Order: sequence, then C-alpha cells, then structure tokens
Amino acid sequence: MSEHSAQPVDTYPVSFTVDYPDRPLNRLTTFFRIVVVIPIALVLSAVGGSEIDTWNRVDGSGAVHAAFTAGGLLFGAPLLMIVFRRKYPRWWFDWNIQLLGFSNRVGAYLSLLRDEYPSTDEEQAVHLEIPYPDAERDLNQWLPLAKWFLAIPHYVVLFFLGIAGTVAIIIAWFAILFTGRYPRGLFDFVVGVIRWGVRVLAYAYLLTTDRYPPFSLS
Repeated sequence: MSEHSAQPVDTYPVSFTVDYPDRPLNRLTTFFRIVVVIPIALVLSAVGGSEIDTWNRVDGSGAVHAAFTAGGLLFGAPLLMIVFRRKYPRWWFDWNIQLLGFSNRVGAYLSLLRDEYPSTDEEQAVHLEIPYPDAERDLNQWLPLAKWFLAIPHYVVLFFLGIAGTVAIIIAWFAILFTGRYPRGLFDFVVGVIRWGVRVLAYAYLLTTDRYPPFSLS
C-alpha cells in the first residue's frame, strides 16, 4: 500500500479504490464464494483479533484461564499517545494500515468485486492510501476523545448503506452467474459504501486525520 506525504487540498486524506475487472469473473468461485472465503476469513479473524477462552479447575481450588488472543486494530494506545504525548508511533500506524488493507481485500472478495483470492500482504487490485500523520502538527491533541461520538451521523447513514450494499451484492451475484460481469453501477456503489466506511474508520478509530469524513460515496 502506497502512502503520500502530500494530498491535494480538495481531496480527503483517505483513498480507497478497487480496480474494475477487465475480464469475465469466475462463475464457479462466485457461486461458492461464501464457502471459499472461509479459510482466509479465519486467518483474518486470527490476525484481526479473536479470543478463545478455556477454564479448567485445578485441584478444586481455583481456575486456570488460558486465552488465545491476537492483534486487532489499535485504537486505545494511539489515542493515549496522541492525547498525552502528541505522538503516533509509526509502527502502530503501519500495523493498522496493513491490517485494514488485508481486511479490505477479504471484504472485496466476499463482495464479489474481484475473484483473485485475497493476499495477506500484497495490494492486488484493492488500493488503500492513508498518509502517515504528524501528530504534533496535523492532529488536535484532545479531539481523539470525541471523534467516535462526532461520527454518530455517519454510523446511522452507513447502517442503511450497508443494507443497500448487501442487496446490490446479491443482485451482482446473479448478474455474474448469468453474464460473468459485475454491473458497473453496482460495482461503483459497493466500492463507494466500503470507501465511506474506511474514511469513517480512519477518522474515528484509526485517528489518522482530523478532517471530518464527507457524506459521499465518491
């Protein structure tokens, strides 16, 4: 995933695009997409944060707690660093961007936008660009405490967009089975919904920008 230190003034500092397929999509993997996505979805779940808890009694006197946990997007730690130190450690930023990119590739595959099996580390045809912020210069020290709340109007809109996007994907599923093509209008709409969600996530939880996300699919 590429990063740019400078963005045009009229461009929101989060970019998400998916290349429109230049060939017919695979009808067989499209038909069984909900099944074939399971292995990579399990990998994403393991990397993105999951927990399996087991409790075992020991001599009847107590419990041993064994947990398997992994990863997840970092939110609390960057928030505290921005508020108290005005810093955003680069490796935390890189982790979040790489994990979000991986998640987006799995999401694009599940949404039938592409039929290449999602890579854990290669960009493929799903492009995410979020510039690394200078916390001291670009980010308000106290705004991270309220961003999740300020984004509530977006949560409401995204709820309904998510429903519409699901309907669009179902229609596209039938279209691909019969024609091998994802209708361009539906493709752009689904990508737009994901883009909207990524911008809200970058603003409210990744904390990479203070610019309020636009109410726009484009």
